[in-house]
Amino acid sequence: MKIIPIKTRIVKLPKDNIFDIFDNLEICDGDILAITSKIISIHQGRCIPIDSVKSKDDLIIKEADYFIPRKDVPGNAAVLTIKNSNLIASAGIDENKSAGYYILLPDKPEKIAKEICLHLKKKFSLKKLAVIITDSHTVPLRFGVIGFSIGFFGLYPFVKYFDKNGEEIIASRVNIIDSLAAAAVLEMGEQSEQTPLAIIRDAHNIKFTNEETFQQTVMAFEKDIYYPVLKNFKEDI
Repeated sequence: MKIIPIKTRIVKLPKDNIFDIFDNLEICDGDILAITSKIISIHQGRCIPIDSVKSKDDLIIKEADYFIPRKDVPGNAAVLTIKNSNLIASAGIDENKSAGYYILLPDKPEKIAKEICLHLKKKFSLKKLAVIITDSHTVPLRFGVIGFSIGFFGLYPFVKYFDKNGEEIIASRVNIIDSLAAAAVLEMGEQSEQTPLAIIRDAHNIKFTNEETFQQTVMAFEKDIYYPVLKNFKEDI
């Protein structure tokens, strides 16, 4: 598997059409395009002037589906949130102080992933292509951040394994999407590298599709094995 980070022009806040960036890619049949969520948010105009918000925590709670307040977090380090079925700090809101904007998570990232994928397949006459929108989050009981997917289109999200009777071994199901996202984010970087895209090429165990498969990855809140922990989150009503 090869991961090719793509350096781009500067994407300008608070809103910037980024399809010209995609149109200049050298992309091949069978590639997977990883795109950092930040430039998708800017494309959608999901940017709010910092000086227009009284409290960042109020904005975080407004954006979150569920939250644990800052006062309940060790060191008051963050507001813990669940947003679009993702466990993530601060509802995924980035802060660009130099530009003076908060950057929210994209709206319906799986839909914009589909739009970009279909656009590129048509433009470059491709039969097999997938798009993954990436972000980063922390993992409980581990230092550091790791890349993961907040939306995708164009491939089946799991490698499945079966026992001798043909029954799927659920515990052995491999999450391809987040594995690819983590690898791509490692190459794209987290700060000022100006490489918001990466092409993943020659990946193994990939099955491309024109079906919408994003919902296959979403676990119902109450059915998650971590529900005894997750139930401590308060719903934003």
